[in-house]
Amino acid sequence: MRDRPLHHTNRLAKQIHDLFLSFLIWREKHIKERSFVIFLSLLVGVFGGIAALVLKSLIHVISSLLTSHLSITEGNYLFFIYPAVGILITVLFVRYVVKDNISHGVTRVLYAISQNKSRLKKHNMYTSVVASSITIGFGGSVGAEGPIVYTGAAIGSTLGSTFRLSPRVLMILVGCGAAAGIAGIFKAPIAGMLFTLEVLMIDLTTVSVMPLLISSITAATIAYVFTGTDVEFFFVQSEPFVMSTIPFAIVLGIFTGLVSLYFTRAMNFTENLFRRMHSPWVKSIIGGATVSVLIFLFPPLYGEGYGSIVDLLSGNVSGILDGSIFYSDRDNVWFILLFIALIILTKAFATASTTGAGGIGGTFAPSLYVGCMSGFFFSYLTNNLFGLDLSVKNFALMGMAGVMSGVMHAPLMGIFLTAELTGGYELFLPLLIVSTLSYGTIKVFEPYSIYAMRLARRGELLTHHKDKAVLTLLKVNNLIETEFLTVTPEMNLKEMVDVIAKSNRNLYPVIDKEKRLLGVVQLDDIRNIMFRPDLYRKIHVDKFMSIPPDRVEIDFSMEQVMKAFDRTGAWNLPVVDGDGKYLGFVSKSKIFNSYRRVLRHYSED
Repeated sequence: MRDRPLHHTNRLAKQIHDLFLSFLIWREKHIKERSFVIFLSLLVGVFGGIAALVLKSLIHVISSLLTSHLSITEGNYLFFIYPAVGILITVLFVRYVVKDNISHGVTRVLYAISQNKSRLKKHNMYTSVVASSITIGFGGSVGAEGPIVYTGAAIGSTLGSTFRLSPRVLMILVGCGAAAGIAGIFKAPIAGMLFTLEVLMIDLTTVSVMPLLISSITAATIAYVFTGTDVEFFFVQSEPFVMSTIPFAIVLGIFTGLVSLYFTRAMNFTENLFRRMHSPWVKSIIGGATVSVLIFLFPPLYGEGYGSIVDLLSGNVSGILDGSIFYSDRDNVWFILLFIALIILTKAFATASTTGAGGIGGTFAPSLYVGCMSGFFFSYLTNNLFGLDLSVKNFALMGMAGVMSGVMHAPLMGIFLTAELTGGYELFLPLLIVSTLSYGTIKVFEPYSIYAMRLARRGELLTHHKDKAVLTLLKVNNLIETEFLTVTPEMNLKEMVDVIAKSNRNLYPVIDKEKRLLGVVQLDDIRNIMFRPDLYRKIHVDKFMSIPPDRVEIDFSMEQVMKAFDRTGAWNLPVVDGDGKYLGFVSKSKIFNSYRRVLRHYSED
């Protein structure tokens, strides 16, 4: 009797599964893939927008519960505790509940697109939301945008995988999810789409443009419906931009480019320090302590720091010292400048320490934050040094666009996101100037964004460059040819001829007892002696084998493989593992055939 409910449940599950399979067959026959992708992009936009709302609400609730009673006129010693506790809870959640690495969300989305056929795990649809809300709500100095991009991309990937769509379409849906996440959390549909194009480097084609727009607009609409039509950061254009300040905008563009370079390098330096620590608990203790001390000294580093951005854009300059031990210096102009400069310098360390310790969050909001501080610092310092009257609000806004463009390597997104966040469309020209110059400045020193550089160093990054993108999608282990017959150095010419009689190739790898590659025998090299029986017992393989012009290791990127072919002029190269053991050969002709096939597949419109 007890087995009946279980049997009934299994039967119901099977009926649902069969019904779903029937629907898939019907869909393939009656609904074109392009039309179905439009429908799925709408669903991705809905779910992505809801996920963004949930994440923002959780962060707000946790942060309000912890900080609403804190004093603004003196230092708050609870800042020594909150960030460390939040990081510890996050580490426990990730380690014992999630049991998977969910940090660096945008980088992982890039990796999925480049290396994993745009497939993300189903738990990524919610685990990043939970973990990042705890980290940020308790004060971790990171942003919610990386996690929401990861969440949205996972929603798109899961929906596409469920309906068994091709990797090319999955890539578009992953982009739709990322765009929906950005659009939903910022109420910025244009920036959401541009993020997908510039940061995730998904090509804008006739197939992708419509789904990306639909997902972005849908997610932003959901945000507007539930939270109102106000922009994220209230900004009033009380001081118009005048042409005489263009030279200062040019200097600001270069300055924010250098700040972006500093932010990127400082982040990488700190993350590398934590990467060398093997114990997760040591990382949590050191990282948690570092973040807590920095937040106690500089309370604006708490969480995303959007409150400080609102203060600067609304003209409340002294509010930057609220809740700090330096509150009494809020009327000292030069101390405020020093305080803001120290915030700009320490934000990268606070962000990297939060993620290095095990907290979950992104660098999207920190780059906006540092940009706002940099623009304000530049104009405030210039005004006080030279007696000018530059609009500190306008320059703070321009700084946001500049640093975001530099750190993300996404000038268009920096321009439109800043304008959509604040409603500052009247500053479009200076935003263009600052963003372009910032991007141009950092490109001199860093060819890739903070998200992409980790993958680019390993040759695992899919880019807009078609040749490199297609080569990234090809893997050595999928192109190995193993039908080559092997010989050993001890074999005589007679045995070698017997092997040749069984083979249809003209190349023979020479291996030892441990299967390590020693050399190769080419048929042309022994053609003049292979028909001389008098030499059959006298000459051995080790006498006529040759060293291959180069060898390919199994973990080589395809770009490295092609460089080896170009360097040697060979058509076949042996493949070995890390210990030098022979695995097979890779041929230039097979690479070219695979290249054409993949290029044709991913270029279909």
